[in-house]
Amino acid sequence: MYLGLDLGTSGLRALLLDETGDILGSASQAYGVQNPHPGWSEQDPADWTAAITATTAQLRAEFPRQFAALRAIAVSGHMHGATLIGADGAVLRPCILWNDTRSHLQAAALDASPNVRALSGNIVFPGFTAPKLLWVEQNEPEIFRHIDKVLLPAAYANFWLTGRAVADMSDSAGTSWLDVGARDWSAPLLDAGHMRRDQMPDLVEGSAPAGTLRADLADAWGVARDVIVTGGAGDNAASACGVGALAEGQGFVSLGTSGVLLAARAGYHPLPASAVHTFCHAIPETWYQMGVILSATDSLNWLARITGQKPAALSAALGDSLQPPAATQFLPYLSGERTPHNDAKTRGAFLGLDVATDTADLTRAVMTGVAFALRDCLGALTQTGANLQTVLAIGGGTASPYWVRLLATVLDMPLALPVAGDFGAALGAARLAQCGATGATPRTVMTAPAIDRVITPDASQTQAYADAYQTYRAAYPAIKDIP
Repeated sequence: MYLGLDLGTSGLRALLLDETGDILGSASQAYGVQNPHPGWSEQDPADWTAAITATTAQLRAEFPRQFAALRAIAVSGHMHGATLIGADGAVLRPCILWNDTRSHLQAAALDASPNVRALSGNIVFPGFTAPKLLWVEQNEPEIFRHIDKVLLPAAYANFWLTGRAVADMSDSAGTSWLDVGARDWSAPLLDAGHMRRDQMPDLVEGSAPAGTLRADLADAWGVARDVIVTGGAGDNAASACGVGALAEGQGFVSLGTSGVLLAARAGYHPLPASAVHTFCHAIPETWYQMGVILSATDSLNWLARITGQKPAALSAALGDSLQPPAATQFLPYLSGERTPHNDAKTRGAFLGLDVATDTADLTRAVMTGVAFALRDCLGALTQTGANLQTVLAIGGGTASPYWVRLLATVLDMPLALPVAGDFGAALGAARLAQCGATGATPRTVMTAPAIDRVITPDASQTQAYADAYQTYRAAYPAIKDIP
């Protein structure tokens, strides 16, 4: 049996995989995010370990015989978080999360430093780890002086599980301390961030063993003391493992809280100026690139909240047939934007409102704005040489047939919807555990899911949406400097 742990922003999911690659069962545990000041987003790592304890207890209760046969574990985690550890192994302060924007000044300064983009392959975004540590140095110097290790959330889970500070390349690529092409910590990048190599965890590939489960945990869980913990992965790399997006031309679009368009790459092809993320994949000698928007289904959830309706009801009211572009436009920058603008300060907007605008018009505008933002990501990925040919559509937003049809038309690309099932980061993590325990090659384990149907672009609307997209592109430069 193989255990995948997906340490998400709002909760942890544990998934148990059997020796044939089938899912036996899963368990979830929610936890919260603290926002003590505007722009701050923090979590107590004790909540993560409590969630691991609770979910594994549930799986042991439901599947006692199978859980006792556990051979390996892997953790997927939300990226970029700064978990600061002292010499005694204790956490020094709450983890600063990926969506925390307090270090935007430090990020801008680091991004402008010589060779930082060239070595890291990426813009230094405010959400990345390195600027967070510069903020701590400047604002919490006593804590900074006592840092023994900086661990990403998944690496902290590895530390708790094994007693070893170990991280994988896919997660570490989002720190601005990793030479993403060389797949190793970079001395110049660490120097630029005022950090030392001994403060970094050891690096392994996501599918490679990182250590073994602590003896006290093994005894408490009723499993063997030689259970392997592999390197694991950042959440998007793990999701790519879950859907089998490993080779050039493969990828997925995710309509989740945030939106992601991801392309697996056979080589290293950075283009930082595009605001595309270029990261190591969770498997050896492979990379991936992705465009990221910060408010995808979050935009529709916001509209649902202010109109007093459910997101599903807003979507259902649009019917089954794709309508022409609405006169009303929506810019989905509710929390700023990453690709392609790298602008933490910009905010969303409705344009073209008039007295006839109704809730359905606003819904169409929100869905279209999110689709256009993902079209921005496709353009940025294309600049890097990525050529997506097989694209799966995943995430909660794909429950809306209208939104998927709209997105296929805006991207002018067929989108494959998997048969109902679990293809997320927890499955990808469990597959990494399976590879680490068995020595199986990732491509034999991380296969693509069965496809339920393929949604093709609506040819009768493609040009109209292409024209509307050009109008959308002109809107950001017009509003970006409005306070």
